[in-house]
This record gives sequence, C-alpha cells and structure tokens, in this order.
Amino acid sequence: MDKAWEVIQQKTFTKWVNNKLDIKSIPHIQNLSDDLANGVRLIQLLEIIGDAVLGRYNKNPRMRIQYVENVNMALEFIKQRGVALTNIGAEDIVDKNLKLVLGMLWTIILRFTIADINQEGKNAKEGLLLWCQRKTAPYQEVDVRDFTYSWTDGLAFCALIHRHRPDLLDFYSLDMNDRHGNTALAFDVAEKHLGIPKLLDVEDVCDISKPDERSVMTYVAEYFHAFSALDKVETAGRRVAKFAEVMASIWQMQHDYEERVLRLMEAVADIQSKWRSTQLTDRYLDAKQKGTEFTNYKNGQKREWVAEKRDLDSLLGNIQTKLKTYNLKPYYPPQGLTLPDLDNVWRDLLQHEADYHRSINSKLRQIKENLRKAYANSANSFQQQLDQISAELASLDGDLNQQLNKVHRITEKVPPLISSLRQVEGLDKECTEANTEENDYTVYSVEDLTFGLDLVQQAIQKKSAFIQNQIVSRNMTNLTPAQLEEFEQAFRHFDNDYSNTLSRTEFSAALASLGLFYEEHEFQNLFDRIAEGQDEASFEQFIRFMVSITEDKSTPEQLRDSFRTIAGEKPYVTELDLKMCLVPVPVIDYLKHEMPQAREDNNGFDYNSYVSQVFK
Repeated sequence: MDKAWEVIQQKTFTKWVNNKLDIKSIPHIQNLSDDLANGVRLIQLLEIIGDAVLGRYNKNPRMRIQYVENVNMALEFIKQRGVALTNIGAEDIVDKNLKLVLGMLWTIILRFTIADINQEGKNAKEGLLLWCQRKTAPYQEVDVRDFTYSWTDGLAFCALIHRHRPDLLDFYSLDMNDRHGNTALAFDVAEKHLGIPKLLDVEDVCDISKPDERSVMTYVAEYFHAFSALDKVETAGRRVAKFAEVMASIWQMQHDYEERVLRLMEAVADIQSKWRSTQLTDRYLDAKQKGTEFTNYKNGQKREWVAEKRDLDSLLGNIQTKLKTYNLKPYYPPQGLTLPDLDNVWRDLLQHEADYHRSINSKLRQIKENLRKAYANSANSFQQQLDQISAELASLDGDLNQQLNKVHRITEKVPPLISSLRQVEGLDKECTEANTEENDYTVYSVEDLTFGLDLVQQAIQKKSAFIQNQIVSRNMTNLTPAQLEEFEQAFRHFDNDYSNTLSRTEFSAALASLGLFYEEHEFQNLFDRIAEGQDEASFEQFIRFMVSITEDKSTPEQLRDSFRTIAGEKPYVTELDLKMCLVPVPVIDYLKHEMPQAREDNNGFDYNSYVSQVFK
C-alpha cells in the first residue's frame, strides 16, 4: 500500500473513530494500531454505531488472551451484522498489523455508515456517487466522476453545501482556481454549521496526485447523512403543500357548486315573476308574440338552465366521488342549496312553464286536439325517461365498481330512446303539416328532446369515464392527490370526443401540457408501447405511464408526521414554520384560514385537529 495513502487513511479513520466515541464521551484514541489492540475501544465503538450491547468483556485486559477474547467478540458482532471479514483475525488486530486494522475499519465504515446509502438500487459506493452527481449537477464547474480526482479543487464540497444551504456560502463568488481556499472553506463551514467533523485535512485532498478514495468516501458520507434531515423537512413541506392544494381545489368545487345553484335558483324565480305579471290580450298577434318569446326562451335560456342543472348534478357527484377517492369526509351542501331543494325549484319552474304555456295556447284555437295529445304523450314520456336517467346518474352512490355497473345498465336504455325519438319526430312532422305548432300538453319540442338526449348521452359518457378514471386513480398509490388531479385534468382536457381515450396527437398534446416533450420518432415508439399497438391510449395506460415517472400520496399519518416535522416536534405549526419549509404563500393563506388556532400559542395552528377534521 502506498505509504502516503496509509498515513491519510490512518489519520482519517482515527478522526472518524474519535468522532463516534464522542457520542458517549469516551476518551479518544491516538494510534489506531496501539489503542485498538486490546479490543476495548473497538467494542465501545461497535456498541455506539451498532446501537447494541455486545455483552460482558474484559474492560481492563492485561494478558494477550484477554486482548484476543475482546477482539474476537468485536469481530463476531461484525460478522453477525452481515459483514464478511476476509483474512482478518483477532491476532492480526492484537499484533497491531496496521494494514489489516485499516482494512477492518474500512469494512466497519462501509457497513455502518455508507451501506445504508441507496440510490436507485445501486450499491453503497455507486449510490453515494450517484447522490453526489445529482446534487452537483446544476454546477457546471463541478464534474463528480469518482472519489479521488473530482474533489481536489474543493468545488464539489462547496457545491454540496450550497445546494442544500445556500445561506452558508456563495458558490458563484468563489475563486475557481483557489483549490486550497475552496477546500478549507468547505471544511470549516461543514464543521461549524453542519456538525460535520474534519475527517480530512486540506493537504490530504489538494497536495497529493490522487486523494485516498476510502478517506474521501468516509468524509463525503458525513455530508449525505447531514443533509438527509434537510431533505426530510423539504419532503414534508411538499407533502403538506400538495395536500393543501388538493383540499383547496375541492373547496373551490364546493364553492362553485353553491354559487351556481344560487344563481340558477334566482334566475328561475325572476322568469316566473315575469310570467305572473304578464297580461295576455285577446289579440291573436299578441298571443302569438308571447308564444314566440316563450319558444325563444325554451330554445335559449331554458336549454342553458337544463345543461346547468345537469352539470350541477354531475358536479356534486364528482365532489363526493373525489372525497371518497381520497378518503375524506363527505360534503353536504348548505340548507336550501341541496339537490332536493333545486329539484323543488325546478318542479315549480316546470309547473309555471306549463301554466304560462297553456295560457298562451288557450288563445290559439287552430290546434288539432288529437294530434297535439299524441305528440305530447310521446314527448312527455320521452322527457320523463330522460329525467329518470338523469336522476339515476345524479343519485349514483356506493363503491366505484358498483357505480360503474349501474352506468353500464343505464347505457342500455339509450338505444330504445333513439328509436322513441324517431317516433316523436314523425309526430312533429305531422303537426307541422297540420299547422299545429302550439301544444297545451307538452313544452318539449323535438329540438328540446334531441338536446336533452345529447346531454344525457354526454352525461352517461362523462360519468362512465370519470368513474373509470377514479378507479384507476384510486389504485395509483404511488402518486400524490395533487399529481392525480393534474394528470386527470390534462387527460380530460384533450379527450375531445369523451371517448376516455387519447389519439396519438391528443396524447402528445397532453404530455406537452405537463411539460413532457419527445422527438417524433421517440414519441411514436413510446406511444406504440404505451397503447400496446392500438391507435388510441386509455386513461389507465396514460396514468400508468405517468406513474412510471412520478410518485407519492398523503395519508393522515403521513400528513401529521409532515406537520410535526415542519413544526420541529411542537404540537402546533406557525406561519413562519411553513414559510421556512418553502410552502407556497397561497397555500399558507389557505391553511391559516382553515386550521384551528393552537391553545399553546396565539400565533400557532393546531394541525392534529385539522387533520382529524378533513379525514374520515
């Protein structure tokens, strides 16, 4: 072994051992070979880093056999932890074989300090190297390829610190040619502000042709463990932010529902007030004009209201389905704004429509009664079937699979409706030919019924796609609620024909909206693989593809742990805590509005009560 490397390793490993002994205030060692020979410090070291008690041993050994017994106990513990010691025996340590002592200590460092560093299934060395490469990737001046030459200018150490704690040093103000100064700065900042001991000296990195790989790895591993706690806090902050964003989106849906229901009810009340104040004269042209105005209302305003009512039914169902998807408490609209309340208003509207319509038709006496009744019976029956289907869609509840089965059964009712509509169109043609445009027995024209049928078909198609997508989303446990929401919205936006599938062009546009771009040949191969050779990709195939490049989901336990981490183990969280974890300001404002005030601090918020409130 190169003597220079041996000296550096001995110095680095001595500092590493002493740093661990400090945890239990155990006196330092001065010479690895001499001070580990009796096994006492070796056993004490293993008890600290292994978090275990090795048993009774000779605390004041005087004879060689006692030395050997102590060292054997230590080596046996190492083997029990799954570490194979090749060509190293107790006698080698007792006999102060420095080369084998250094080999044993490197084995211990690998097992208890570096082995738990895992990045994408890589081994300890490759995992630590991959972590360093990822963290320093934004710095063009840094190129980490190994644990030797890549660290000689000190910039890699500075980059690791700046990436996690930019407040500790200004990387871009460094003199890139000052190797010693950069290395010394990193070592000093790491020790003073991050608690990372100086296991290396500046000359160990800068003044030899090739730094000792094991010594550098041992020191860099301390950076990994020091920054892992910061990563945990940032992850907790992201989880809280993403969950709050989902809660805010659900709140917005609820707010939209209540506002739109109230607006629809007010509009219906206004039109009924207008009808009640209308005085019909005995003049045919006047009555005919009122009939024209009423027809314009049905073809315009009324259809918008019908569509709005259908959308409100669907919106409330979607809110409840989304809450169930994330295992949240159900939403109950305020008194007066429930669907039954809206149905009562709607029934009153239909009654006033009928009354007003009849009052106009009574002035127009050229209508043939029998043909009018025949058309009305067919049209009303058709509308009742539409209303029944709409009611069935609006009342869907229970397990998602059960809801999907119900939607499939409802779909089977559409073909007979199409046939019935052809009969209604035939009767309408007869009425037109007989100049019987007005009808006291129905308010539904062929256009109304066609429009209503189209709405019902769209509602069925949308509901089926929504439930299927929720089933897929529910099973995607590697995604966060916010991610599922984002991907689902992108899919629905580009699913222009409501087929719950995306063509190649639509799929590419959806990926682009999520910030994913591919070359033409690359995308064609990607789409063929995702769609399994078909011309269109399903929602499940789309989501599974997105799952392959994303992850995360919040549970009540995760959310509480995240809040607790942000709060520094306090039972409440403050606005400053949230800002320090980089939670967006709009999300903080939402949480301040929704979270109850903490009893312990007027500026704090009780996150335990909040989590209990929003989850079942």
